[in-house]
Amino acid sequence: MISNWLASTLARRNIHYGWVMVGVTFLAALISAGTVGAPGVFIVPLQKEFGWSTAEISSALSIRFILFGLMAPFAAALMNRYGLRNVTLAAQLIVVSGLVASLFMTQVWQLMLLWGVVIGIGTGMTALVLGATIATRWFVARRGLVIGMMTASVATGQLAFLPLLATLTEHYGWRVALGLVCVVLGVAAFAVLMVMRDRPSDVGLRPFGDEGTAPLPAPPPANTPIMAAALGTLRDSSKSLAFWILFATFFVCGASTNGLVQVHLIPMCLDYGIPQVQAASLLAAMGIFDFFGTIISGWLSDRFDNRYLLFWYYGLRGLSLIWLPYSDFTFYGLSVFAMFYGLDWIATVPPTVRLTAQRFGAERANLVFGWIFAGHQLGAGAAAFGAGLSRTIYSSYLPAFFIAGALCVIASGLVLAISRPQPQTQPQAKPVAA
Repeated sequence: MISNWLASTLARRNIHYGWVMVGVTFLAALISAGTVGAPGVFIVPLQKEFGWSTAEISSALSIRFILFGLMAPFAAALMNRYGLRNVTLAAQLIVVSGLVASLFMTQVWQLMLLWGVVIGIGTGMTALVLGATIATRWFVARRGLVIGMMTASVATGQLAFLPLLATLTEHYGWRVALGLVCVVLGVAAFAVLMVMRDRPSDVGLRPFGDEGTAPLPAPPPANTPIMAAALGTLRDSSKSLAFWILFATFFVCGASTNGLVQVHLIPMCLDYGIPQVQAASLLAAMGIFDFFGTIISGWLSDRFDNRYLLFWYYGLRGLSLIWLPYSDFTFYGLSVFAMFYGLDWIATVPPTVRLTAQRFGAERANLVFGWIFAGHQLGAGAAAFGAGLSRTIYSSYLPAFFIAGALCVIASGLVLAISRPQPQTQPQAKPVAA
């Protein structure tokens, strides 16, 4: 098999196959995330072609965000039972099917079915849970850094494709832009098929940073029914105050990023006379800053108290959202916002995943994080619909931005209520070459 040959070849060069898993997951998440971010470019073209209101289009996106999150715990159970590669490939097939079918839609209910339900389920089958699973299974050392890298791919993918998609939409129509998304999803699926594997033992390795000699314990049996595994995890984790605090703060995270800025910043900029391509470039700039900000966050989460990291991340994000309406939407003001907000776009994920693993264990971390991520997407769905409703009723997005900023400030204080993590006794890992 290609993976076994590649693993042995890399081992001779003292490179762990886990980094290949990071690379292929980074690519798949980057492209899949572009699918999640793309509808922000299509809101105005859909309004012009079909006459749909902002609230109607936002309703479809809200459904997608909610299903994207609610699928996460079940996605973790699916991965545990059927393997990472099989679930990832199935998810990509579902997304491509929904996108291709949407090229021919003419009614708003078709938009809600395809962009809401089908794509929501397909993207939710991997979401951030895939990266969290690989980080906890394949890595002992540098786990926070790995989570930061793969999280950066998700947020950056949601933003980096926007200028290209906006340009294609402006010159050739939204269907051409959507067709490009389908093509690159096929490329990602081929890479997943070739090199993705379930566990280090599949290629004869131990996790990166694990220099032990004792045989690794066998993976837990993967015969638990999907619903029982997901709901059983919710039942057990919901008894913990830490779970509900992480759930609530991640709700705010989703409401202040994916559901608000990702979906509505471009149409809000149009309200202030800023062209669509320029507004999409602003989001792309945020994606670039986010790439570095999230990786740095992962590095910091390996070294500092994750609770205080979250305190600063949420607090600074809230202040930036409250300040945005006072920027006068000038080039200078928006540039400052893009840099400041972009560095903090989704830097909350590495500390949240690490806190989850510390309190609920590495084997169950992906399932518990799946439920916490469901809170993230419930927040995104609420903000996507709420901001669209604000624009329809009040002809302004500003109330939604003020509310999101205030929620972030509240979340920054709430996260400090999580008790200090108990010290973990783990064997000292010897230095391992990358």
